[in-house]
Amino acid sequence: MSKRITLEQLNAEVIEAIEDKKGLDIITINVQGRCSFADQFILATGRTDRQLKALANGVRQVGHQYELTARIDGMEALEWLVVDLGDIVVHLFLPEVRESFQLERLWSVPEETTDKDSAKDA
Repeated sequence: MSKRITLEQLNAEVIEAIEDKKGLDIITINVQGRCSFADQFILATGRTDRQLKALANGVRQVGHQYELTARIDGMEALEWLVVDLGDIVVHLFLPEVRESFQLERLWSVPEETTDKDSAKDA
């Protein structure tokens, strides 16, 4: 039987694991309702392929504490690693790869404009 953990608790523990391994530029993106396979993405940057591997293994250890599968993809190239924890998918990048793919921009929610903003544009 799996141990129970809320999405918020899992997010906090994953971020702590990434911070412990000196991951950089950590952000969480809520993709609930916009993505069929996850509720949150956590993005972080590692300086080297060796650090990416350490970050991924740290995230996997958190997943295993809660009996989650925690599959890691991308170990061959070691430029962009994806750790699938089910409701949370963790993306770990080398800096140049993160800049190139810009997942933050792809998954960001545009700010809603108000009538007041629309009137300014007219």
